[in-house]
Amino acid sequence: MMQAISLLNFSKPSPLFVAPFQRRHCPSIAGAAAPISHLHRNRCQSYRISVPPLSCSGTVQQQEMASDDGQDSRISRISSAIRAIPDFPKPGILFQDITTLLLDTKAFRDTIDLFVERYKDKNISVVAGIEARGFIFGPPIALAIGAKFVPMRKPHKLPGEVISEEYALEYGTDVMEMHVGAVESGERALVVDDLIATGGTLCAAIRLLERVGVQVVECACVIELPELQINLL
Repeated sequence: MMQAISLLNFSKPSPLFVAPFQRRHCPSIAGAAAPISHLHRNRCQSYRISVPPLSCSGTVQQQEMASDDGQDSRISRISSAIRAIPDFPKPGILFQDITTLLLDTKAFRDTIDLFVERYKDKNISVVAGIEARGFIFGPPIALAIGAKFVPMRKPHKLPGEVISEEYALEYGTDVMEMHVGAVESGERALVVDDLIATGGTLCAAIRLLERVGVQVVECACVIELPELQINLL
């Protein structure tokens, strides 16, 4: 089973991706509940886990970066730097705005450092960033751990030959693309985005990378929306 784990509530993992007998983890730094009742829960019926699991550290007591209350002090600073905008971009949505995090140089550095500490010794050679905010967090993580950055883009944004993966939206479908030759079979990848919500784009990114023989180690996101988490069978 793949799980989405918010570092803000690290002792309470909540399921995101489910598949038989296997587990991956999708850690996020800031768990942020958003009451978005009208969004439908997508299913990714063709998703399969094909590589051995890499377990997350588990509970707050097992984390090296812990304060006296069991939580890294950097996490609260990061969480407080992210503002919530109600009714944007439409009524009923509580939008998690990371632009205020980017204005806080300390909180932004802490965000990157937390991910780098987690992945620097995982033998990751590819950081795949999902358009668009994955392009903000992915490159500094990639540089710090010595990996290349691969953009996962919307249709018709990449020049040259691409490989595509379709995924479900609330209404209809969308497509994610990656350059042919950007990754090689056997490489180990980290998928980066700003937000764990319904999981549709993360699922598409995983499938796209696994189709060309890449081992997806984990997904790394800054914010988690627990009320939108789903099982992807």
